[in-house]
Amino acid sequence: MSVLTLVHDRLSVTTLLFMLALGAWGLLNYFRGEGITGSYWGALVIAEALVLLEGLLGATLFASGHRPARTTIHILYGFVMVLSIPGAFSYTKGRTGRGEMLIYALVALFLAGVTIRARLTGAGV
Repeated sequence: MSVLTLVHDRLSVTTLLFMLALGAWGLLNYFRGEGITGSYWGALVIAEALVLLEGLLGATLFASGHRPARTTIHILYGFVMVLSIPGAFSYTKGRTGRGEMLIYALVALFLAGVTIRARLTGAGV
């Protein structure tokens, strides 16, 4: 396993844990009756940056000849990861209410699930 492959793998674990934390935080805020705060917006930006970095590492690995076991579906999961948070922002039109909090929390939990699936397809399971 190359260093870049190891970093890609460990960053996917970081992304998974971050998405789970973001989803739990969002659900907690939702059930408290709160909307999206500045801190949550910042965490969403960090989440998107993690996903973009993970995709950049994956693209670098792909270009250097390291292919995941199920290449097509693995790449599809990557595109879903990259587009989900901006898609949610577009859908909510940047509003910060309680309902939008629930949307982002569910998107984060969905992305945690997508991360698990991407890890499985990348590992060949």
